[in-house]
Parts: sequence; C-alpha cells; structure tokens
Amino acid sequence: MPVVRADLDTCQGYANCVLAADDVFDVDDSGTVILLRAQFPDAERPRIEAAARTCPVAALVVEE
Repeated sequence: MPVVRADLDTCQGYANCVLAADDVFDVDDSGTVILLRAQFPDAERPRIEAAARTCPVAALVVEE
C-alpha cells in the first residue's frame, strides 16, 4: 500500500496540498503540514501524487 511522507523541516505551510487533498493533508497553527492519513489505496495514488507535486518546496513524497 502506498504511503505519503512529509519532511516537516522543509514544509513552509503553503497549504497547496490541503487544497488538493484535504482528506489527507492539513496544516497546523504553526504552518506545518499534518498527515491526516499516511497510507492510502492504490486507486488514490494519482490524486495524492498530484497533491504532493503542488508543494513548492517538495516537502511531500509518495512511496511504496
């Protein structure tokens, strides 16, 4: 099952990921990404990868 990982030190709180997939990502009060769920079904992979690509600082990565 694929997983998404976040580099919390790199995240700058742009929240593009939240706009693209608010059921997977959120941003806390300090402006750092929160993963609402790290694992997701293969069928959701294109959507989650697209959301990760919206991060301007590449703080998100999808892995197997």
